[in-house]
Amino acid sequence: MDKNILGTRTITQIGLLVNDIEATSQAYAEFFGVEKPKWFWTDTVDVAETEYKGESSAARAKLAFLDMGSLQLELIEPDEHPSTWREHLDQHGEGPHHIAFVVDGMKEKIALMEKSGMPLVQKGEYTGGRYAYMDTFKQLKVMLELLENDK
Repeated sequence: MDKNILGTRTITQIGLLVNDIEATSQAYAEFFGVEKPKWFWTDTVDVAETEYKGESSAARAKLAFLDMGSLQLELIEPDEHPSTWREHLDQHGEGPHHIAFVVDGMKEKIALMEKSGMPLVQKGEYTGGRYAYMDTFKQLKVMLELLENDK
């Protein structure tokens, strides 16, 4: 495998799965003495083009973000549709889901990772970019999320 397959070592985000985004975001706000972040729904499948395990998925999630200095904490409350979020929450409960890195050349990074035995689990679009969750549990013991922002 090429050295530094992602082209970066900077963790941008840690994603946590939660059952109640209202309660969890309030707890974080109180703990850190910051304003409670507002949550929002991810886009619908027609906009987000969400794919889970190679199939189109109507999956959506409520998201809330807390800026924690050098990285962002993402709270994720998934809906009932098939997704990496729902599967992980159902199997492992609340807690860490992924660490994320901003990359350039998303398609190339996915191809390199898949060639190295790290398959694509879920991908989609968001306003200003795209994301991809890669199954890196076997090698890295955590899921990696790739984020590519539009220039």
